[in-house]
Amino acid sequence: MEFRPCVDLHNGKVKQIVGSSLSDNSKEIIENFSTEKSPTEFVRLYKNDDLRGGHIIKLGAGNDEAAKDALSEWKNGFHIGGGITDENAKLWLDAGASHVIATSFVFKNGKINLENLRKLKKAAGKKRVVLDLSCKKREEEYYIVTDRWQNLTDEKITQKTLGFLSEYCDEFLVHAADVEGKKRGADLQLIEILAKFSPVPVTYAGGISSMDDVEKVRIHGQNRVNFTVGSALDIFGGQLDYAAVVKFSKTA
Repeated sequence: MEFRPCVDLHNGKVKQIVGSSLSDNSKEIIENFSTEKSPTEFVRLYKNDDLRGGHIIKLGAGNDEAAKDALSEWKNGFHIGGGITDENAKLWLDAGASHVIATSFVFKNGKINLENLRKLKKAAGKKRVVLDLSCKKREEEYYIVTDRWQNLTDEKITQKTLGFLSEYCDEFLVHAADVEGKKRGADLQLIEILAKFSPVPVTYAGGISSMDDVEKVRIHGQNRVNFTVGSALDIFGGQLDYAAVVKFSKTA
């Protein structure tokens, strides 16, 4: 179980946004945190604490330069996501990303697009691909969402789906979109599913707001599910001590 840090970029700035509020209408976006600190400052902090495998996510357009600056601060230290396709995957790997994270490119019209999945694997290599399986719960089942979490697909988080997709990637990243950014506790049912059925390393995100939540992730995730924390951390204006989370993950 590892703490995987994050740097979310919106309009070139480091922000923490309630993911389910993302849309083309800026008035609808709910921001929990925004700062004038550069993304490289956050990457430098994570680098000093040797927190590899975190993710830089580009939330919309206008983030490429900020993302490249952040990646250059720690070569092969971070994954990069946001608009990743087979055509730009190598560009981002060459810019310093250890992995590329894909969602909408792989899931089209509510289904897994096998052609795109194969093209991405060929372009980046299986060992450098992370599939974002962020999801929402509907009638006790978890459905993968795309396009800034606005569109529900027909694909469910199941043993079969995880097994199939693991043949095309090195890791999974899973945001619990229903609770992400709301600091009301983690989705423990989803975490249990990931711990039981994921054949590859998986990072969970969503709702973690206290050290008690972190401990619950450890227990329900059987010490197999990595985690990230955003808005709740004190470095993002929250109450959860970043240093305590780092210490926990180093000893878990």
